[in-house]
Amino acid sequence: MVDPLQILKEVLEIHGDADKWLGQPFERIKRLSNTKVGDVGQDFVEKLCDEVGFDCKFPEKLDGHRSRQSPWDIRMEGKTFEIKTATEDVSGCFQFNHIRYHRDYEALLCIGVAPSDVLMGAWSKAAVATGNAGKLVSMEKSGSASHKLTKRRDKLCPIIHFEDKILDVICSLEA
Repeated sequence: MVDPLQILKEVLEIHGDADKWLGQPFERIKRLSNTKVGDVGQDFVEKLCDEVGFDCKFPEKLDGHRSRQSPWDIRMEGKTFEIKTATEDVSGCFQFNHIRYHRDYEALLCIGVAPSDVLMGAWSKAAVATGNAGKLVSMEKSGSASHKLTKRRDKLCPIIHFEDKILDVICSLEA
């Protein structure tokens, strides 16, 4: 008798995630949905802002609760940022999805979670729109509303530079 569940298990073994995540400090993020990965990134940035003393605010709904649907994700030191969070893929790259530079924000913050470390990149919206942050690839066939930015590890910096990198972007916006 055919056992479809066993067949699926066999196929999953072939297509499973890289073993590099097994037993690593941030392994759990690989078990989250993409939406939850984004929530983790936003909550992580909020806690980082608290630690470094940045003034940060979030978009709110009319009832005063935090809105998860807004053109921007966080206001740091008066400047609006879109936050994108990605996990490291098997080739050592991070694919930051659904970048929409037609939305109303001033800068992009990318958080890259690797098995045992965290990296980041931050750019003004102008740098994103002109390709200075990297090559954007459309996520839609024959569309241009949503893009993907792929970054190798060596094109991001360790998260310990968060404060300086954010301040650099904020200064560039004020220049």
